[in-house]
Amino acid sequence: MIIGGPGSGKSTLARALGNKLGLPVTHIDQLQFDFGWAEVDPAKRDAQVRDVITRESWIIDGNYSSTVEDRIARADTLIWLDIPLRRRLWRVARRTLKYYGQSRPYLPAGCPERFSVEFIHYILSSSKRQRAKAADRYETMSQKAQAFHLRSTRDVQKFLEQLP
Repeated sequence: MIIGGPGSGKSTLARALGNKLGLPVTHIDQLQFDFGWAEVDPAKRDAQVRDVITRESWIIDGNYSSTVEDRIARADTLIWLDIPLRRRLWRVARRTLKYYGQSRPYLPAGCPERFSVEFIHYILSSSKRQRAKAADRYETMSQKAQAFHLRSTRDVQKFLEQLP
């Protein structure tokens, strides 16, 4: 289970882990949106997430809180990407430029990347609250299973290098 703020590298890390460990990867954003950025019914999305986590092995990235308790209960590992806000904003800007007008590889077709003042505002206004929630989730998970608190690109690289 990978959590972190927008632009922290959740999807990138999930794909790298999936490739390295041979595990299936689910990006909650793929379940959250439909063609044209239409939001999927939350009950349908949550049912799909719950279906994923009943499988024997999985990697899932995303913060949607409606299923976080279920994911924590089933996960054997939590990775918290606690990347500084400035770095995350830079990454969001970079991916917006890279994929502008196209769908990112880990989003549904028909969801072209776009610049959104509302999204930037969301990142800025929710950063402290999201970090506090992630810290609580990390604390909960670290008491029952493996939990990793990665604070930089270097931490992520070292984490990936130490895996078999």
